[in-house]
Amino acid sequence: MRNSRYFLLTLMVALSACRHGEPPAPTGIDASIAPLPPPPGVSSASGAAIPATPATSASAAPPVADTAADGGDPGALPQTHDKAKAEGDAFAARSRALWDGIASDDPDRALPFFFPLSAYRQVKDVGSPASDWKNRLVAAYKRDIHALHARLGEKADDAKLVRFEVPDDRAKWVEPGEEYNKLGYWRVYGTRIVYKIGDEGRERTFEVSSLISWRGEWYVVHLTGFK
Repeated sequence: MRNSRYFLLTLMVALSACRHGEPPAPTGIDASIAPLPPPPGVSSASGAAIPATPATSASAAPPVADTAADGGDPGALPQTHDKAKAEGDAFAARSRALWDGIASDDPDRALPFFFPLSAYRQVKDVGSPASDWKNRLVAAYKRDIHALHARLGEKADDAKLVRFEVPDDRAKWVEPGEEYNKLGYWRVYGTRIVYKIGDEGRERTFEVSSLISWRGEWYVVHLTGFK
């Protein structure tokens, strides 16, 4: 009986804390506090990196240039403390790219919204960041895009992007060392992709697990779940 009363009290407190319309955090994660889960090959107890594959020259952080001399790669410039916001032409273009990838079942079209490799090499304190980025994160991103396209079903051609809802006010600055990172960044959970099917009035949503920032811009690192 005591356990039942405790469970009901906990449930009531949790429900009262959820404001109507607030984007949800992933299950078991506080949107403003909890860190991202560690990547494979990292000991969560000690925080020490254990390379899953031998480190190669590809894992070394690239030189940081003063200008983006490589044709616009954001990772060619150093990180900043600028807080990311879901606004502006660059964000709108990346949002459309992600939606186009989902609607067309073509993950490559959605890559502009994924956290850049050149930035990931600078940020993550893991044995082989290039391998982790490609074989774990990008591979999961592509699988998730195929899965979201499948959820659109036969109506994929009629699906239209309405907006991206990013709870910027719930973003947290992650200090170096908190999430196996060498550099800090803003991180936010609970983004929603809002869309409609054809001319129907009802809005539908896909939930995005996690965005992190680079130089004041949001990028996806985990689209659906944490893999």
